[in-house]
Amino acid sequence: MTQNIEPLAIETLGIEQMAQQLEQHPDYRVLRRLVPRQLFNTPAPGQQLRKGVVLDTETTGFDAVNDRVIELGMLVFEFDPVTGVIYQVTDVFDELEDPGFEIPPASIAVHHITDAMVQGRRIDDARVAELMKNVDVVIAHNAAFDRPFVETRWPLFQQLNWACSIKDIDWREEGFGSAKLEYLLSTQGFFYEAHRAETDCWALLELLNQVLPQSQQTALLALLETLNQAQQKVYALGSPFETKDMLKARGYRWSAELRCWSRVISGDAALKEELSWLKHRVYGERSARVEVESLGGKVRYSTREGHKDVVTL
Repeated sequence: MTQNIEPLAIETLGIEQMAQQLEQHPDYRVLRRLVPRQLFNTPAPGQQLRKGVVLDTETTGFDAVNDRVIELGMLVFEFDPVTGVIYQVTDVFDELEDPGFEIPPASIAVHHITDAMVQGRRIDDARVAELMKNVDVVIAHNAAFDRPFVETRWPLFQQLNWACSIKDIDWREEGFGSAKLEYLLSTQGFFYEAHRAETDCWALLELLNQVLPQSQQTALLALLETLNQAQQKVYALGSPFETKDMLKARGYRWSAELRCWSRVISGDAALKEELSWLKHRVYGERSARVEVESLGGKVRYSTREGHKDVVTL
């Protein structure tokens, strides 16, 4: 028996209507291509806004000393520091630069920037300096990677406050399984072509505009709250070998160069609690010394050290 099945009337249903129908079904999720937008909200007349920059780089490799920036992307935007609301993008910047040597094939495979694309190109230093005037915060998704590269190429970035949208937002606490940008944006219903600097910037800005499910604040505001907290890096000097698993479980990382475990703490109350934990659990009530490094926004995620104090427990 042949059953006549009427074909889905694609001609009469717009693509967006079909997407909306699929969204109503529990077995489907719909992802829409991210379309960059410069206007997010309209500020009130006379409203006092701050200036932020979302930044991303593409490079020849992972070593900020020997590798080079070959693409710099930036979005300059206005935001309200109290509410974390993003208002508008005021400048868009994306330029390529010739590193002076061949780009490794492994790097080309990631960002698809070839030697021919960058040949003879140089990023406009004067334009970069102009855009960075009066910037309150520079935000990168993995600032620990981008900041050393950018500061090597443009030392003026050393004087700016930096924040990291991976580390400065507790994505796990908010219910997300990963801090990868593509994944996070997909949970908000978007997809995009990753690993080009400007495109990644648009993706990050859209993510920062989203309201987090648990705290019910914008991702930008959560990041700014972390930035405004005092942060210190605690170095557990001379910790007993048998405490290494305990330190690792608490979030400490081993430095082969410094030969000690360290961890970043946010807030003075948390620092006091951490020092007490070290004294009782790690050093067994014995007298011990630890180093505490202050990590302000102008040092955080850079390879430069902040001010260090020695604390006796």
